[in-house]
Amino acid sequence: MSAATAQQRAVVIVPVLDMFSKPAADVDVVSQARYAMTVKVEQTEGDWVRIRTVHDDYPGWVRRSALRLLAEGEQYAETGRVLFVDSLRAHLYPEPSVTRRAPVLTVPYETALEVLEEPARDNRRWIRVRLPDGKEAWIQRGDVAFDPQPLPLGALMELGKRFLGLPYTWGGTTSFGFDCSGFTQMLVRRGGVLMPRDAQPQADWDGMLPVSRDELQPGDLVFFGPGDRKINHTGFYLGAGEFIHSTTNAKPVLQISRLDEEPWTSTLAACRRWRMR
Repeated sequence: MSAATAQQRAVVIVPVLDMFSKPAADVDVVSQARYAMTVKVEQTEGDWVRIRTVHDDYPGWVRRSALRLLAEGEQYAETGRVLFVDSLRAHLYPEPSVTRRAPVLTVPYETALEVLEEPARDNRRWIRVRLPDGKEAWIQRGDVAFDPQPLPLGALMELGKRFLGLPYTWGGTTSFGFDCSGFTQMLVRRGGVLMPRDAQPQADWDGMLPVSRDELQPGDLVFFGPGDRKINHTGFYLGAGEFIHSTTNAKPVLQISRLDEEPWTSTLAACRRWRMR
């Protein structure tokens, strides 16, 4: 076992990287890191690396082959012209054509990529990008956005509905599949606020204002469990008694449920309001 230097960083080179509780594949997934995301490297053990995500300071063990270590001072998609994947999933192609060759990779929503070229004439619908492993690829302009700004509440609610039907995925934090707190964290992040990863820390976070059930407004978060110290589920309140969440209840997909229906009405443990920027 060896410890990494405090400054060592790496970039994720697989579409979605499972983060495990221990350096093994037959243990629980605690979270995920997204393609092209920069992470801090804390420790290595054989073929495994303990990383910590930069945006929410979350630790977990990942396969070393899924990372590319960055040289001192090296960055990826942190400066210069950077695009943001705005589709739920986007194909990356080896050339600017959807017919001549198969995609080299499919990446999730929020993926950030470095832009190399934006053709002005014949291939205006295409953008050439540099990938985190140094290779190049092409992505369609319709799949991306530039300089994404925090979304207002109405846009956040519509964004949440774009993910309806995605499979519930324990530990999931991407549009390939969310768990409950991964989904609410993503929506709040798109509102311009970084909050903790898991449901109990989200409810306990000092960036949250406690509200009563009667005071709920669209955009609030609802938390469920045996009590406010034993929260095991969360969702994003839409108004009129409805909330959107990723759940295994009845059908294991991201769905809209009602607070006045079971099991939600009897297990509602806390309601919280976060401040939009």
